[in-house]
Amino acid sequence: MMKFLIMIIFMIPLCFKQNMFWMVQMMMFLLMFLFMNLMVNIMFYSNISYMYSCDILSYGLILLSIWICVLMIMASENLFKLNFYNNFFLFNLIILLIMLYMTFSVMNLFLFYLFFESSLIPTLMLIVGWGYQPERIQAGMYLLFYTLFASLPLLLGIFFIFNELNYIMIYFMKFYMMDYYLLYFSMIVAFLVKMPMYFVHLWLPKAHVEAPVSGSMILAGIMLKLGGYGLLRVLILLQKINMKLNFIFITISLLGGFYISLKCFCQVDIKSLIAYSSVTHMSIVISGIMTMNYWGYLGSYILMIGHGLCSSGMFCLANINYERLNSRSLYINKGMMSFMPSMSLWWFLLMSSNMAAPPSLNLMGEISLINSLLSWCWISMFMLILISFFSVGYSLYLYSFIQHGKYYLGIYSFYTGISREYLLLMLHWLPLNILILKINYVMVWF
Repeated sequence: MMKFLIMIIFMIPLCFKQNMFWMVQMMMFLLMFLFMNLMVNIMFYSNISYMYSCDILSYGLILLSIWICVLMIMASENLFKLNFYNNFFLFNLIILLIMLYMTFSVMNLFLFYLFFESSLIPTLMLIVGWGYQPERIQAGMYLLFYTLFASLPLLLGIFFIFNELNYIMIYFMKFYMMDYYLLYFSMIVAFLVKMPMYFVHLWLPKAHVEAPVSGSMILAGIMLKLGGYGLLRVLILLQKINMKLNFIFITISLLGGFYISLKCFCQVDIKSLIAYSSVTHMSIVISGIMTMNYWGYLGSYILMIGHGLCSSGMFCLANINYERLNSRSLYINKGMMSFMPSMSLWWFLLMSSNMAAPPSLNLMGEISLINSLLSWCWISMFMLILISFFSVGYSLYLYSFIQHGKYYLGIYSFYTGISREYLLLMLHWLPLNILILKINYVMVWF
């Protein structure tokens, strides 16, 4: 695990040389394929070096992190063309990748907290430095204070665990069960805000709308998954008390997912709609993790990977339209099928994955989560039916609104998609639909 970290660190000098924009991307592709060849033992931790290790949960999320970072560079070609602080952008991105890599691979709970919070700083820089509107400062503050305010109790909880057990290695936590209400809430809240759960989700649409395309991709692709990863790791220690209190979070998440899927129909900003759809998907993931059963853990992991690829691809599509029209409004982005017929195929493919059509990972994840929630309580069926139905509804609403209708006559010069954009979308869509062939690796996990 150490060798990959050193490889990422040694990419930093490349950022400050001239015309190395694509070179960094190629190095990340190389890193990606080297990491893919890593032998991971499915049943337990492997590749253990000093303080780092990798099980199947870390492995999938680190792969996703590297992949999304590669695609972020590909999507941000405009920065390179305009020479808009592109060296600093690459540096920021590599620091972010280091933070994410460390978050997913450290075994020490305190170090996990440290890197979990540190990944916020490069993201904040992305939003404030390369965002579009002046409101990005406010969005950045929202993001910062929501997550920092909720994660102080987590730090205190980690200190308490260390005081009680004399160690905070994640691996050894399975031997203990702690039955304290205050500890439970302090450990869980930080991750629920990061996911984000309904009621503490308000920072997410703001941050997405103000962020540049790369910021949106990393927020949707990885940042929301940090919360899920943290829950999967920490709940092992809090199993007994979670079985008493999980109904609170499952109820809030399912009701919230339903409300937000209705709210998606009211959006007029493409990015805002995609951001709210992320909250809906994550609400099902939270519910699945909280049920504490095999299907729930399995489904939440698969849906996190699937949603990371799918949501990121949709933000790329929104940005492709934004670069042409300088607007993200649904009323201006109309009749795209007349202008960019090939692009509407990609809109269709990613929208179908978003509504969990086969053969996407989202379908596999949602089936597992529905299984887990129905085995937990059959009444959750009603909310799941509504969420599934409306998620198809707003995906179709977005697709039909953008692709059909009379186009805006203010468009006087236009060009269709270029090969970089089609490659970018294909690299989102292919893993999302090909990985289902290797689903057996994840299915035998635990």
